[in-house]
Amino acid sequence: MIEIGILSLQGDVSEHVFAIKSAMKKMALSGEVVEVKTRDQLKALNGLIIPGGESTTQSKLISKYGLNTEIKKLADEIPIMGTCAGLILLGKGNRNSLGLMDIKVKRNAFGRQRESFETDLRIPKLGKEPYHAIFIRAPVIEEVGKGVEVLAEYDGKAVMAQQDRLVAVAFHPELTPDLRIHRYFLGLLKK
Repeated sequence: MIEIGILSLQGDVSEHVFAIKSAMKKMALSGEVVEVKTRDQLKALNGLIIPGGESTTQSKLISKYGLNTEIKKLADEIPIMGTCAGLILLGKGNRNSLGLMDIKVKRNAFGRQRESFETDLRIPKLGKEPYHAIFIRAPVIEEVGKGVEVLAEYDGKAVMAQQDRLVAVAFHPELTPDLRIHRYFLGLLKK
């Protein structure tokens, strides 16, 4: 039985819980989804999602509750996906980030709240059908280091990338009925 954690300090927690449960059901995976708030809850996980929300707030809460070191240890053991603010936290060189992926990130790259938008993206790893993406005060990946594969771009800017079993997504897959990104993430679990 697998256990997938959603970091539940702030952000789109319930939406990711629903999406992962739906994806697990579709993939016939038995397990549970845990809303992670403590270090002890991190120990038994097979995968972790750091949701969208407000990256500065999340970073402060991760530090306040002493989750930094535990999450960093997990990065060598389990898949971790960061969406929007979670992408910012995964990057290196960003103030208060976890520094897990060799990516440089620009916050609010498309503008503020009123510049949020939806668009169809081509993500070859998910198949030929376009993926309808929702960008809300979204970051972009400005630079990628060795071992980082860009999985999707918008307007020439990297908006989804992978380094080993770490996945960074600039948009909000939890806000769409399309489960392909959550299923892709679950496919990274050790067999």
